[in-house]
Amino acid sequence: MMSKMASSFTEFWPIYLRAHSVPLCRALHYCASICGLAAIALVFATGNLWWIAFGLVGSYAFAWAGHFKVEHNVPLTFQHPFWSLIADYRMFFLWVDGRLGAHLAAAGVGAKG
Repeated sequence: MMSKMASSFTEFWPIYLRAHSVPLCRALHYCASICGLAAIALVFATGNLWWIAFGLVGSYAFAWAGHFKVEHNVPLTFQHPFWSLIADYRMFFLWVDGRLGAHLAAAGVGAKG
């Protein structure tokens, strides 16, 4: 896969965006990011570490559904787990801020985001 050739996050970022070219896949990733953030908040609010399990299961369920059922590709987390996590939240916060479209266009995906 193309992502194996990425030697930096800067090279990885457009590959990541192209692997998330379908808007529904990105939407499922946003749900995954929200699950992760909610789990962290709940751990701090309740002191119950079991919320971490909820965050992991919920996050991966949404994200992997986006890849296996929508994009029909393999999640990049299998090749670059740390970069994928960073990219997930970067994509999420760029979307929240309304700035994702320019990044998608620069990656050749188009401003659908």
